[in-house]
Amino acid sequence: MSITEPRTRMTGIGRVLVILYAVMALAATGRSFVQIVRRFDEAPLAYSLSAVAAVVYIVATLGLVLAGRRGWYAVAWVAIIFELTGVIVVGTLSLLVPELFQHDSVWSVFGRGYLFIPLVLPTFGIWWLRTHRPEAVAS
Repeated sequence: MSITEPRTRMTGIGRVLVILYAVMALAATGRSFVQIVRRFDEAPLAYSLSAVAAVVYIVATLGLVLAGRRGWYAVAWVAIIFELTGVIVVGTLSLLVPELFQHDSVWSVFGRGYLFIPLVLPTFGIWWLRTHRPEAVAS
């Protein structure tokens, strides 16, 4: 690994991807905090899922920033695959069993409350990880 590796990974689209993940981390953290503090008893499942989404976005952001290191590259993969799975499962359940989600979570209806960014973002994250493997950057 060279000293310039993180800088070369975090230019252009990579930087935009990290910024989007950081914004989603902040938004999901803020939303879940307010939901849990003010109205947790109204929709504990949905609000807990918002908190899980917040943690996933934080971990994914860190994983993408530090993906030049093998351990973090794997962490980024796990977080982004978990995110995509969560968005698909929660999105599907929120449509098929709406009584479970009387209040929206970050991933309800595939991220409708966030302009469907939670559905699209992991696709770009997976693409980025596939095209920017640590070995490819080092060579």
